[in-house]
Amino acid sequence: MRREPSDGPTTRDLLCNAAAGAAAGSIAATFVCPLDVIKTRLQVYGLPNIPSSGRRSGLIFSSLQHIIENEGFRGLYRGLSPTILALLPNWAVYFTVYSKLKDLLESNVDGDEQLSFGANMVAASGAGAATAVTTNPLWVVKTRLQTQGMKIGVVPYRSVISALQRILHEEGIRGLYSGLLPALAGVSHVAIQFPAYEKIKYYLAKKENTTVDQLNAGSVAIASSLSKVLASTTTYPHEVVRSRLQEQGHVRNSPKQYGGVVDCIRQVFHKEGVPGFYRGCATNLLRTTPAAVITFTSYEMIQRFLHRVLPPQTNSGQDGAAAGSSPRESRHLPTRH
Repeated sequence: MRREPSDGPTTRDLLCNAAAGAAAGSIAATFVCPLDVIKTRLQVYGLPNIPSSGRRSGLIFSSLQHIIENEGFRGLYRGLSPTILALLPNWAVYFTVYSKLKDLLESNVDGDEQLSFGANMVAASGAGAATAVTTNPLWVVKTRLQTQGMKIGVVPYRSVISALQRILHEEGIRGLYSGLLPALAGVSHVAIQFPAYEKIKYYLAKKENTTVDQLNAGSVAIASSLSKVLASTTTYPHEVVRSRLQEQGHVRNSPKQYGGVVDCIRQVFHKEGVPGFYRGCATNLLRTTPAAVITFTSYEMIQRFLHRVLPPQTNSGQDGAAAGSSPRESRHLPTRH
């Protein structure tokens, strides 16, 4: 079945989506940053050196306590600056490419006028790849800022800008794009998450006898959480490989531990077995639910506010455009990450 061709998402749509996504992502990133720090360190270094008495209180709690005692409260928020700095281009690139690809693939719809599962995977994968290439340097900085307090002999980065300058000077452009290959492999994450999210959201809307754009915050949170948990659990090993490749090179003039993606996979499997590829997975899942609820609720509220505040774009040939989202606008609202 084929939809009638449309003009694609407007500049207003893209700006609203990018601004709402960046704002919502910043709120969620700030809230879950301590858990993100712990997850990244578990990925790179494995279990911390915490007394057995401390571990009885729980790995996450004892890890938080260990960071505060050794690095202060600021240690819980290492890497937050590049995370927030990366969110605006991350959302802007993702939403722009995702919306454009969905528009190009609109002929691939099912009987319910929903974009087919395969077409959704193509759009999500293309947008994910473009985003990974664009923002990889900032994620390298984030990983190193979060782990630099754990290594002896590291000259710490003073800021995001100084980190980018030092990496470029000391390691060249390859340093800024370390971990890109597993990051691109991580496109499989959104290729699973977004189609699953679309289907769950559509199912909930049908069950509640409403449209996907009118779902309440609770239903949006359920759809986002379920799709996120499914995607995260399935594709988590690539995050471990990516974090370890991004972290190495921080110690100046030191030999690299991993020769590349294949060597990293081989070493992790040889030394730690399959569990090594799931270091920090529980922490990651623990931060998934609150992050999803915060991100999606904030996104919906901010986006609806922006659509009310910003006047809709109209063509000279169109009369009496409605102030709210038009059917074409609603069709192009991208899924929320």
